Amino acid sequence: MALLEVSGVTVRFGGITAVNDASLVAEPGSITGLIGPNGAGKTTLFNVITGLQAPTAGRVRFKGADITGATVDKRAKMGMGRTFQRLEAFGSLTVRENVQVARDIRSGARAWFRRGADKRVDELIDLVGLRKYAGQRADSVPTGVARLLELARALAIDPALMLLDEPSSGLDEAETDAFGSLLRDLAARGTSILMVEHDMDLVMGVCDYIHVLEFGQVIATGTPAEIRADRKVQAAYLGFADDPDVAPVPPAIAAEATAILGVPAAAETTLSMLAVEAERR
Repeated sequence: MALLEVSGVTVRFGGITAVNDASLVAEPGSITGLIGPNGAGKTTLFNVITGLQAPTAGRVRFKGADITGATVDKRAKMGMGRTFQRLEAFGSLTVRENVQVARDIRSGARAWFRRGADKRVDELIDLVGLRKYAGQRADSVPTGVARLLELARALAIDPALMLLDEPSSGLDEAETDAFGSLLRDLAARGTSILMVEHDMDLVMGVCDYIHVLEFGQVIATGTPAEIRADRKVQAAYLGFADDPDVAPVPPAIAAEATAILGVPAAAETTLSMLAVEAERR
C-alpha cells in the first residue's frame, strides 16, 4: 500500500484551474519528485496534500485513511511534515530553540514536565549539520542554513512523510550535494520524501520516482531515466513539439535540453513556430 495516494485532485480559483485531475503516489521509504515549469500547480497540490487548500474535487489518502477533509494539525499528528518555499523561522530565537519549539508543540502538555534537555533536538541538529550554528539567532544565519533549519524543525515531529518545497534553494553546489546525501539517508531510515524542486541534478540524483506537472496536469510519471527520455517532459520545459510542420530546434536550445534534462536533444526534435517567432523577438 502506498503511504500517500492523491487521486483526481482538481483545484479551481474562480475561472482558473490551478490543478486539473492530478493523481500521484509516494511509497514508504522512497524519495518522490514533483517537477514542472513555474506556475504548473506544484505548490497548490502540496497545499491540498497538507490541508492548507481544500480541493474542488478529488481525494487524498495517507496511511490508508481518507484525509481529504482533515485539518493541518491532524495531518501533522498522523506523521506528515512540510517545509515551504518562503523561509518561516522564528528570527529572534536561536537555531536550537527553533527546533525545540517544534518538539514542544509535538509533545503538547508533556513538554511542561520534561526534565533536562531534549536529546532529540541535538540529534536533529547534528543530523542536518547545524551544530556550529545551534546558538545563533535564526535571523542571522545564511539562507542555506535556514533551509536546513526548516528541515530539522519538520523532522522534529518524527514524520512518516516529508513534503519539501524547493528545499535546495539558497544552497551552493557542495551544500546541495550534501543535502542530497542527507535525503537518501532519511529515506534509508524510513522517512518518505515528496519534494518540489527545480534543481534537476538533485532531482535526478536522489529520486526513486518522479511526477511531472504542466498546467496543473500530471503529464508524465516514471523513474529518472524514463522522465529524462519523455518527449512530453522535454516539450514542457523547452517549448518544442513533435509536429512535422514545424522548424528544427536551434542549437542553443538543443544544448539547453541537454543541460536541463541530462540527455542529448534528439536530432528530429522540433520547435513550434510560435516558439520560433518568440525567439526572433
